[in-house]
Amino acid sequence: MTEAQTVPARRIGLRLLVMIVVFAIVLVVSAAINSAAAGNAVTALVFGALTAAGGLLLYRFLVGRLERRPVDEAAAAGLAPGLLRGAGAGVVLFAVTIGIIAVLGGYRIAGLGSLTATIATFGTMVGAAVAEELLFRGALFRLVEEWLGTWVALAVSGLLFGALHLLNPGATLWGAIAIAAEAGVLLGAVYTATRSLWVPIGLHFGWNFAESGLFGTVVSGTTNTHGLVRGVAAGPDAISGGGFGPEGSVVAIVVSGVASALLLRHAHRKGLIVRRGGAPR
Repeated sequence: MTEAQTVPARRIGLRLLVMIVVFAIVLVVSAAINSAAAGNAVTALVFGALTAAGGLLLYRFLVGRLERRPVDEAAAAGLAPGLLRGAGAGVVLFAVTIGIIAVLGGYRIAGLGSLTATIATFGTMVGAAVAEELLFRGALFRLVEEWLGTWVALAVSGLLFGALHLLNPGATLWGAIAIAAEAGVLLGAVYTATRSLWVPIGLHFGWNFAESGLFGTVVSGTTNTHGLVRGVAAGPDAISGGGFGPEGSVVAIVVSGVASALLLRHAHRKGLIVRRGGAPR
């Protein structure tokens, strides 16, 4: 590496360090606040919205100061269409996943849930989706991609995203590997194909809300969220996901893998894949 290349690499490394530290703190604080507020629908909605808005404002401020550029990936004009597209895609992808699992005997509805709990889950998932996407796609994926290219960024952000889920109460090593292979890669692929943070935020929220708020299943080993129905896992863990939830199912890996492949093919055709050093492929 030449001296001219080393200086930008150092600058990216410094920005990456600052952004990761700041948004790791944001994630921890957001998780604590939203967990405390999760028992009440109103407080969950209010604090979910506040932590999401606070994180986004901080992201725009830091990127503006550290990178001296317009924050196009979180532009206000793209907020509504990006979130709606992403959330819709997330709900559909999870509905397909749980539908296949049900057909294979891995999921059934045991009874009705609660509308109040569903609203509380909505608020909790808003805060979680924004905080995790700011850290993993807004900071980690984006800056590693600028430095080392899209493929390295997908691998690094996916593996670390999976590792984060080892901290969940019912976490398993297989569950973390599955999360890395499905959600970590899929959300990175969504950002690659759209160059917008709104779409992966929306997809992350839509998937998680459908998983718990609509179908009443465990989310990544966490059981303290509830929805419209009470879902029950049945049969082999490889199909149902077992105690980790549907994200531990091979079905989720296959569905997400297909979606990721289609998105990355689209990105490649559009010249959106970045090679080492930040140049488009």
